[in-house]
Amino acid sequence: MNLSAAEEGKEYIITGIVTDDSELDAFLFSLGCYSGEPITVIAHKKGGCVVSIKDARYSIDSQLACAIEI
Repeated sequence: MNLSAAEEGKEYIITGIVTDDSELDAFLFSLGCYSGEPITVIAHKKGGCVVSIKDARYSIDSQLACAIEI
């Protein structure tokens, strides 16, 4: 399942990142978004969602949310 299908307010564990872009992988890693890390969807928005990773909140677009497997 990917992050776009996650329930709001429920904590999930990231199982993988599915992208072909090494820069995007490095960016997500710098945010703390990597396998084994807990992630929570705070809210689903029209163009993506707001997530909480390591006590920080980020707004990510729907394409990026589909790349994060939980």
